[in-house]
Amino acid sequence: MRNLKLLVDLPRYSKKSLSVCLPDKVRDWSHGNSQSMVLDSGNLDKLYQHVRHFNKKKAWRWPKRQYLFFSDLHGDADAFVDSLLVSGGVEKTGKKLTDFVLTKPGKKALFIIGGDCFDKGPSSLTLLRTIRHLIDVGGDVEILAGNHDVRVLLGMESVGKKPDIYNEHFFIRTGEKIVPLLKEIVEQYIDGHKQHGLPSRKLARQKLFPRADWFERFPELAEPYLLPEQINREMQRIRRKLDRFEKVCEKHGLDIAQVCAATQKWKQLFLEPDGEFYWFYQRMRLALQAGSLLFVHAGLDNVSARMLHKQGVDHLNKAFRKALHHKPFNFYYGPLCNMIRTKYREVDHPLTAHGTRHIRRAGITAVVHGHRNLYHGQRIALRKGLLSFECDVTLDKNSRHKEGLKGCSAGVTIIEPKGYILGISADYPYAKFFHPELTLKQIHKQLKKR
Repeated sequence: MRNLKLLVDLPRYSKKSLSVCLPDKVRDWSHGNSQSMVLDSGNLDKLYQHVRHFNKKKAWRWPKRQYLFFSDLHGDADAFVDSLLVSGGVEKTGKKLTDFVLTKPGKKALFIIGGDCFDKGPSSLTLLRTIRHLIDVGGDVEILAGNHDVRVLLGMESVGKKPDIYNEHFFIRTGEKIVPLLKEIVEQYIDGHKQHGLPSRKLARQKLFPRADWFERFPELAEPYLLPEQINREMQRIRRKLDRFEKVCEKHGLDIAQVCAATQKWKQLFLEPDGEFYWFYQRMRLALQAGSLLFVHAGLDNVSARMLHKQGVDHLNKAFRKALHHKPFNFYYGPLCNMIRTKYREVDHPLTAHGTRHIRRAGITAVVHGHRNLYHGQRIALRKGLLSFECDVTLDKNSRHKEGLKGCSAGVTIIEPKGYILGISADYPYAKFFHPELTLKQIHKQLKKR
């Protein structure tokens, strides 16, 4: 194998500027075994044959500039800035969070936010202001839709509207993970000590929660769109979230009237043209294709794969924007939203070999996505013949604490026009290196030892 030090350009960053320790050595992606790869039936030979086929067909087409992929930031601006520094795209100029400027490589790169900016915390609004600063200093930024981002939008939009069985459960569907965001809005924009102008608790509940007969009527209306087990799962989820929501709000020092007021303020901030965060959803897209790589938040199913093949990425993005605002129920439970929700479970829309054929005919060799949080850096997955790079490296502090991960984190997935992918994470001792030819040789060596 060629000397990786001669082939790989590790980003240059100042360790003094970082709050985490990052790897300074590189290993081939296959080095980590189960910490770096998850395969159909654990069959390494399938991965070998898959990559070998693409190599023979010369199917790999790489972006013409560096792509920097950050996903599942979940309201942690500190982790995001550390990740930006690790990518080599920015450098610090001072102690404040947004005291950074683009580096020379950063001025040429594309920064991709891979979805899920909202929820969990510690501060979704601070994170969005940091992303806005990256744009303002000249960063070329693309924002992909994540399930949390979309769920927040649909939930907030549903509040105060005329009751509709299809949509009136969307606010409570966001669940307790939205409470930190609501508290941020109350603390920053609403005087919690002055109750003048806030709705009564009774009116607030009417605006926020589904009516009592929703649980009786929803299954019949959802039957044409969802399987019985999906309907039952959704009903159980809504009941559970409804039972817990006000208690969680009280633990965060919020009453239901403040929550209702916060939803109205959110609409002003995010949906009105003069709102501070109006730009966020305006910039959002469902998918991005660069060369033979597809960037999404979660994945694909047979229907979305066929749409990708027959109509292309631009059509997917146009359909996403139209459905998001005009038919939220159909969108949320349909194949487009499955691209930001799937974890390839039995309850998700299925991806089979038929769908994978459509993906290949669309010129896609691999999908780069987040959504499935990992504890040992990025991972390669092969499912039903679909090659994916899973890049949710569990960045936010709250998730790390909940899941028993030590310390803070940072991470970035770098797609190089030279023809390789580099996965860097504070939770893995080496930078993971994927090169179609060199990685294939390493996999072949492993197979020969068996």
